[in-house]
Amino acid sequence: MKSVYPYPTLFGDIELDILSVTVDGAAEFPYSHVSRSERTVALHRSGRERWDYCTLRLRATLPDREIADGRWTDLACLATLTEKATNARTTTLLEASADGSWSGTIDLHRSRHVDRATLGLVVVATVDGVAGRVIGTTERDWYLDLKASTPVRQREIEIVEADFREGPDEWLRPYKDSPWIVETTGDVPTVHLNTGGVDGLVDLLGDSGGSPAERMLREMVAGQIAQDAWTAMFHTAISDLDVDEDGTPVMPTGWREAVLRMMLPDVLPGRQPVDALYDIAERRAKGFGWAELQTNIQYAAGKRSRITRKLTNAVRGLDVADRNGTR
Repeated sequence: MKSVYPYPTLFGDIELDILSVTVDGAAEFPYSHVSRSERTVALHRSGRERWDYCTLRLRATLPDREIADGRWTDLACLATLTEKATNARTTTLLEASADGSWSGTIDLHRSRHVDRATLGLVVVATVDGVAGRVIGTTERDWYLDLKASTPVRQREIEIVEADFREGPDEWLRPYKDSPWIVETTGDVPTVHLNTGGVDGLVDLLGDSGGSPAERMLREMVAGQIAQDAWTAMFHTAISDLDVDEDGTPVMPTGWREAVLRMMLPDVLPGRQPVDALYDIAERRAKGFGWAELQTNIQYAAGKRSRITRKLTNAVRGLDVADRNGTR
């Protein structure tokens, strides 16, 4: 996602590639753990369980014609490695090569990261006499996943069964009367099913057969859980947006980005993602129109969870069962 700036910026694509990964300055990282298409590096179970740091060899390409024709000077490429969970940030300056590309290395120290780091590129220059202005960024950053053994960009929602009342997780105690809760604080959204809440709920969701009434109930419960998950994920994704130097909200990364890209067209139809984010952030800050927006969020979450289709199928199933006398 490209932010809007009140000065000239690069329009063309800015690409950042990881050419190789070296562990502790010696061992070459298995190539199967690096996916260029997914733009992800899986750092777990690489054959070397204990390591201190890995060195990433980088190569960046910029739109050459724009670089030559633009009214900027003192252009520089900065590779940035960040992780919100630890507030870690590492920056390195890439050097221009004879072929027009930019290259360099950056180190990821394991002691500074716990889960998933993001690697991106920021292009800065002097524009209209002002130094250090951002004129371009990578639209699709890299992920460096310390917990994954397969380089997959998009993680799935995790479903965990737990006894909220008597289980080992004390933080679930206040929710002991809830059949499920959705947790969105981590890098992967998690649905916690309460095994001590509604008798037979977990068995019902895990079953694939049963009577028409049981199948209807399973469809409706699954649909409600999905709608709750989409709603919670959307609110989390928009609750802590970073902003650029002009105060414009910036699209987040990871699952938050995926959720917003899928739901924003239904929450604010006809708006570009950047404009939609700005509108939502303004409504939250100033309070106007925020309550009205909840209807759109509910509709978008229901659409993603296919709640209407599940309800339609359930009603049809009950109607057939009634006519056949099998309910």
